[in-house]
Amino acid sequence: MALTSDEADLVRSSFRIVSRTSQQSAERFYEILFAMAPETRDLFVNDMVQQGAELMSKLGLIVAELQNLAGMRPILEDLALRHVAYGVKPHHYALVGSALLQMLDEVVGDDFTPETRDAWAKAYGDLSDLMIRSAYAHESPPVSS
Repeated sequence: MALTSDEADLVRSSFRIVSRTSQQSAERFYEILFAMAPETRDLFVNDMVQQGAELMSKLGLIVAELQNLAGMRPILEDLALRHVAYGVKPHHYALVGSALLQMLDEVVGDDFTPETRDAWAKAYGDLSDLMIRSAYAHESPPVSS
């Protein structure tokens, strides 16, 4: 479900706040994620400063193209497949979404209104649905006995 222009504006304006402290914001995101789901720490083998920079760069690209996710489909599909190679499972996407929203709430502060939260949740939901479908389309559902 595509974001309205008002929702996209809320996401963009709040991301501008986060991008002012991108390294600290990324560090906080991973602190939250690893506290929430310690098993996810093993999925990250790169230097975490580099990992954080990559996270913020990808988020920036996605935020810039929020209303053109269909045009970004090839990039997102490639990213999703790379995540599979790293060991990411479909249930990890919800954990990442929760950590992202918590980090945004902390970093953006009073400007992280319920409407902004809803816009981010909608954007992340659309993005993660696309990535999960792309990466795991080949998996068949479990057979019931």
